[in-house]
Amino acid sequence: MGQIIWLASYPKSGNTWLRAFLHNYLRRPAEPYDINRLSDFTVAENDAAHFELHAPGPASAYSIEQVQRLRPLVHRDLTQAFPDLVFVKTHNAVGNAAGRPLLTPEVTAGAIYMLRDPRDIAISYSRHTGLSLDATIAFMAEPGAAAGGDDSKVFEQLGTWSGHVLSWTPVLHPRLLTLRYEDMLDDPRHSFGKVVRFLGGEPPPDRLERAIGFSSFATLRTQEQSHGFVERPATSSAFFRAGQARQWREALSRAQISRIERDHGDQMRRFGYLPGLDSDDFRSNRPNV
Repeated sequence: MGQIIWLASYPKSGNTWLRAFLHNYLRRPAEPYDINRLSDFTVAENDAAHFELHAPGPASAYSIEQVQRLRPLVHRDLTQAFPDLVFVKTHNAVGNAAGRPLLTPEVTAGAIYMLRDPRDIAISYSRHTGLSLDATIAFMAEPGAAAGGDDSKVFEQLGTWSGHVLSWTPVLHPRLLTLRYEDMLDDPRHSFGKVVRFLGGEPPPDRLERAIGFSSFATLRTQEQSHGFVERPATSSAFFRAGQARQWREALSRAQISRIERDHGDQMRRFGYLPGLDSDDFRSNRPNV
């Protein structure tokens, strides 16, 4: 029986990119790993099929209380997937729902948490869900925000973007690696090298370089265009759309930018998306970035 490494993020923060890298690095394929087989080595915690093993569906009929009663059973099931570490994707915040934890500490070995500028998330998430930009920005500031709850994905509790970030990164912790999407774009060798070292290895340069190339955004987008992507929602024309940083400068209005910065300014400053902390404070408040 293994233990879980959570691959955690607010939606549209690079989680799928990280999963693709892990497949290409750990499995060492001769060609880029098929994006439609990312469940081979990384598991989505909210997949309704895991829950239906304990309570036959449809999963859309589950109450939040029922999902929360089943969650620890599902998490223990997931530890059977591999004998050592089990990589499990989640968009849940750290906390409780219906009086029960969203994560199960007893089966948790650690977590990799992905961060992205919320101004860019608003653009990407809007196109992902089909909501307007203004509705998406309001959703990101809603304490009760949740996702899932249909026949394919069970309920996930998101909360606000800044609350989600704080729930995963309250303090420095040796079992937590925090990555910024923007740093992964600017210096993928450094960022993905940190992932390998966090997992206990020293990455051979050629193996690291190959895995980064095989999981590049251009490669992932080409795969989706050629073969589709099973995780793309019906509300979106493409899952791998742009893969860029700082799109918000052109895509958002001044009012929209101000709303996001007002809603999430503390965590944006903490992780370098807004000025405000001096360099010493910045380093001491960013867990392992």
